[in-house]
Amino acid sequence: MCPRTKEQNELIRIQRKEQILDVAALSYFRTGGSFDIRDVAREAGLGYGTVYHYYPNRHLLIEDVLESGFERCEQVIAKWASTSGGPWDDSQLLTYCKTLLQLWQSDARAYLVYKMAAEHYAGLPERDRQHAKRKFMERLYVPLQAIAQCEDDSLDHMLAVLVGCCGLHYYAGNSNLDVDRIARIAMQAITKES
Repeated sequence: MCPRTKEQNELIRIQRKEQILDVAALSYFRTGGSFDIRDVAREAGLGYGTVYHYYPNRHLLIEDVLESGFERCEQVIAKWASTSGGPWDDSQLLTYCKTLLQLWQSDARAYLVYKMAAEHYAGLPERDRQHAKRKFMERLYVPLQAIAQCEDDSLDHMLAVLVGCCGLHYYAGNSNLDVDRIARIAMQAITKES
């Protein structure tokens, strides 16, 4: 048996880290953020020492979960911002809502960013909370606000509908969210239609 190459070891490291981050995000929903490294190791099917090697404490783990979630959400905004040369119309914003819901359904880390933002990142220590709030505003909220051209609280209401409805997926085990319907309901917050 040949020893693994440096590239193979790096690939294994990346895969394990991704596995740990995915399990940690899902653990957050089950425990309200009060999980520990042993819980993540058990659910990931990895040894405690393996997970501890990557993340010696829960706070570092949550920090990385959120950072990777931020990156994924930013990609969605960047993609949709680049498709429109001017202000978005309602149909483009509706498509954005659907895309965000689809991302959240398949990616707990991306959903956790918005879920925790809706709760003002209350599960984080004060120092981290302020940093996460600022990062959310700068990297996700303000760009969306500029694209959607919303200066009132209608964007907050739209995101609250999306976050709340997607919560059904994670908390109630509803895997069949009606993405089209939820997006249309969320759009009512922007268009102020009944």
